[in-house]
Amino acid sequence: MNSIRYFCLILASLLSLGASAFAVAPSKEGGGQKQPNIIVLLCDDLGYGDVQCLNPERGKIPTPHLDALAKSGMIFTDAHSASSVCTPTRYGLLTGRYPWRTTLQRGVVKGFAPALIAADRPTVASFLKSQGYHTAILGKWHLNFLYTDPKTGAKLDERKVPRGLAPVGSKIPDGPISRGFDYFHGFHHAGDMECVIENDAVVEHDDPINMLPRLTKKAVAYLDERAKHKNTPFFLYLPYGSPHAPIVPSKEWQGKSGINAYADFVMQNDDSVGQILAALKKNGQRENTLIIFSSDNGCSAKDAKVKELNKHGHFPSAGLRGYKTELWEGGHRVPFIASWPAKIPPGSSNDSTICLNDLFATCAEMLGARTPPNSCEDSVSFLPALENQPIPSSRRGITHHSLLGFFSYRLGDWKLLLARDGGTKSEKELAKNPTLPKAQLYDLSKDHAETTNLYEANSTKADELLAALKNDIQRGRSTDGPAASNDTDRIVIWKSAGDKKTKEAVEL
Repeated sequence: MNSIRYFCLILASLLSLGASAFAVAPSKEGGGQKQPNIIVLLCDDLGYGDVQCLNPERGKIPTPHLDALAKSGMIFTDAHSASSVCTPTRYGLLTGRYPWRTTLQRGVVKGFAPALIAADRPTVASFLKSQGYHTAILGKWHLNFLYTDPKTGAKLDERKVPRGLAPVGSKIPDGPISRGFDYFHGFHHAGDMECVIENDAVVEHDDPINMLPRLTKKAVAYLDERAKHKNTPFFLYLPYGSPHAPIVPSKEWQGKSGINAYADFVMQNDDSVGQILAALKKNGQRENTLIIFSSDNGCSAKDAKVKELNKHGHFPSAGLRGYKTELWEGGHRVPFIASWPAKIPPGSSNDSTICLNDLFATCAEMLGARTPPNSCEDSVSFLPALENQPIPSSRRGITHHSLLGFFSYRLGDWKLLLARDGGTKSEKELAKNPTLPKAQLYDLSKDHAETTNLYEANSTKADELLAALKNDIQRGRSTDGPAASNDTDRIVIWKSAGDKKTKEAVEL
């Protein structure tokens, strides 16, 4: 028995060494192994099937640069955003924590309000900065911040400024610069895109059609500048505002797809990625740069004019059910490509179930550093997967959240939706159709399109997933670690349970 135990310990040690093969020693000025640069390119409302290599049979929008990026690295086929809408996903990506643990229980934020990320909560940017990285964000923030008068410091009211735009010169006391970033150039959200911000101030008002070219130009300039500082690694977070509405491809891209404006915009976004890759190669930065490309949620069916796309044979959710805002896979399963020529085998793929929340823990393991206190409650490192090793995880499953705050829970191949539909209609609306199911349960290994509801047929499995979800919420975290708490003590996880008594029973 002792010999068997000894063998198991040796095997575990070897597996641990294999899983940490990507970890790098902290860089030191003038010597030591250099930390990798990290670039996160996050599209806005880009569907899983909008990347042609992920949807070869039913994807008709050319994306040659993304296809090349995928060929140079690894495709994750089962990657997810924490939510099927903008703000919550961005919160999860930067903090490693589910967004519904905050006071934001549904919808998105609109700016002119205090930052959703608490001042004392670490972000992946503040963590990397503490590890010697220069950190920059170019693009969409969408996590709230205040605008103040530069002379008086008084808070500006969106209702009292012309066209709802903060005047040029307005200051931002709690924006990205206060949450771990050394440099910010971009905007708050799509409805506020005219308001261009640099660091902590509004610098100009500009037509939204110029935003994608602006961000591309800024990204290339940033990479050129960082090439002068070879001993200082960088973290570049580029959350595009495209192809989210307003769908405004530049003049030279209008009509390029032969499909519609959305397809043109996707092509222009792909070209932006190509320009960034070219700049990295030119500067000799490509080999030791980890690039992660993804999207914050699925395609917006309305804005993209999906019926029009379908007529041309293009299906932005590929073979998945649903779109942005919804709990079905098309709402939150996102394209996810990781490329790091120095480490990741080219042309590889991985079917591990991961979440955008996992970026924080992955960066920490990659650097051989511990995550800071009060962080990463829902973040698991996928670093081993980059070498096709299993992901050791104390997290049982992952949670998804819809526009209106409906929950679903994924455990292995099973997925429970605590909603009568995709989670985008109110209980009052749903009550008009008594034939809708109380909840939904799918076996994704046999039914990735979520067509056969097994909730009534397999109530035992449904109860197992519901109990796991409740446990993750009550513990304040879904991973092992010290006790944590949510920012609110009222999280309704089953908004369409049917009767008031049942609904109240799952309020935590």
